[in-house]
Amino acid sequence: MGFLQLYFKEIYDLTLSMAPYLLLGFFIAGILKFGFKPGKLKHYLGGANLRSIFYASLLGVPMPLCSCGVIPTAVGLYRNGASKGASQSFLISTPQTGVDSIMITYSLLGLPFAIIRPVVAFITGIIGGMLTNVVEGEKPHKYANALEEELPKGWKKIPAIFKYAFVDFIDDIAKWLAIGILIAGLIAVMVPDDFFMNYLSNPYLSMLVMLVASIPLYVCATSSVPVAAALLMKGLSPGAAFVFLMAGPATNAATISVIAKTLGKKSLAVYLGTIILGAFTGGVILDQFLPASWFTGIMVQGHEHSILPAWLSIASGITLVVLIIYSLLRKMVSKYRGNDESSEFCEIPSPGSKTEHTLYIEGMTCQHCVANVKKGLSSLDGVSNVNVNLETKTARITGSPNMELVKDTIKQLGYEVKRTE
Repeated sequence: MGFLQLYFKEIYDLTLSMAPYLLLGFFIAGILKFGFKPGKLKHYLGGANLRSIFYASLLGVPMPLCSCGVIPTAVGLYRNGASKGASQSFLISTPQTGVDSIMITYSLLGLPFAIIRPVVAFITGIIGGMLTNVVEGEKPHKYANALEEELPKGWKKIPAIFKYAFVDFIDDIAKWLAIGILIAGLIAVMVPDDFFMNYLSNPYLSMLVMLVASIPLYVCATSSVPVAAALLMKGLSPGAAFVFLMAGPATNAATISVIAKTLGKKSLAVYLGTIILGAFTGGVILDQFLPASWFTGIMVQGHEHSILPAWLSIASGITLVVLIIYSLLRKMVSKYRGNDESSEFCEIPSPGSKTEHTLYIEGMTCQHCVANVKKGLSSLDGVSNVNVNLETKTARITGSPNMELVKDTIKQLGYEVKRTE
C-alpha cells in the first residue's frame, strides 16, 4: 500500500473514531453556553476565597473554550468583580479540557485518560487560584461598565444552542481540528513504530521534550487528542502524552502575553508553574502508578475497534467533515470577497450625524472574542452600528462615540487597539 493510501486510511479511521463523540460534545457545549445566567456566575465567582476558586475551577472543566477563547471570558469575570484567584482558577482549568475534548479523549485514548484529564485540570485550577490569592493578596473589585450578556429565552434557546454548537463553536476550532487530524495521520505513517523506544525511552526525558514543544505553540484541547493518540501508537509513554494533552492547550505565546498584561507577572508565574507541575504530576502518575495494561490497547490496536455501530460512525464522520469544510470555505470566501460574513453585527438606532471609524484590534482569535468586543462597543453612548470581523481583526463603528472611551472599553475587555482609521 502506497504512502498516500496509508495516510488517507489513517485519517479515515481517525475521523470515524472521533466524530460521534465530538458531535455530542459540540451539542453539550451549546447547552452549557445558554444554560447559565452571567449574573449568577459572577455571584459565585466574586469572592477572594476558596469557595469562589472551587466554583471557578469546577465551571472551567466542562467549558469548551481554548486558550485563546478563555482569555476574554476570564478577563470579563475579573472586570466584573471576580478575584484574581477565581479568574486564575478558571483560566487554568478551562483550556486543559472541555466536554468536547473529554468525549474525544474517551473515544481515542480510553477511560483512564478521560477521567484523569479533567481531574488534574480541576485540581490544578484550585491550586493555581489559591496560590494567586496568596501571592497577590488582592480583594475583588468591580468596574462601572460591567457588561452582561442577555440569553435567549424559551423556545428561542433551541436554535441558539444548535447555531452555537454546530456553527459558531466549529468556526473557532475547525482549522485547528483539521490540522490536528492531518498531523496525526502524518505521525502514524511517517514515524517508525520503534522511534520513541530507541530515542526517547526515558519517560522523564520524553515528558520534558513534550513540555518544551507544547508551551509556546497553540493547540486546542480537542485537536491535541488525535496527535497524542498517534504518538502513543508510536511508543511515546502515556505520561509524556498526558503532558502534551495538558500543557499544549493551556499555553501559547499569545496567552502568556495577555495574562502578563491583564493579571500581572506574578499571576503569570503562578499560571505557568501550576500547569507545568500538574502536567508532570499527572504524567508521573500515569507512568509509575497505573497499570500499563490500561494503555496497551491504545498503543497496539490504535483506533480500529469501536463500541458504536458502523453506520453511526460513518454518518457522524460525514457530518463532521461537512461541517469543517463548510466552516473553512465560508471563511475563505468571506476573506476573498472582503465582506463581513464571519463577523458579528449589531445595529442600534441613533439620531444625529454619523461617522465611521475602523479599529484594528490585537488579540481577537475566536468567535468569543468577536462577541465580547461587539457587546462592549454596542453598549456605549453614540454608537449606532457595530461590525466586528474576525478575519481582518477589525471593528467598524458607525456613530459619534467618545473614541477614548471606545479604546478604553476594548482594553478593559483584554484586547488592544493597534490603530484607528
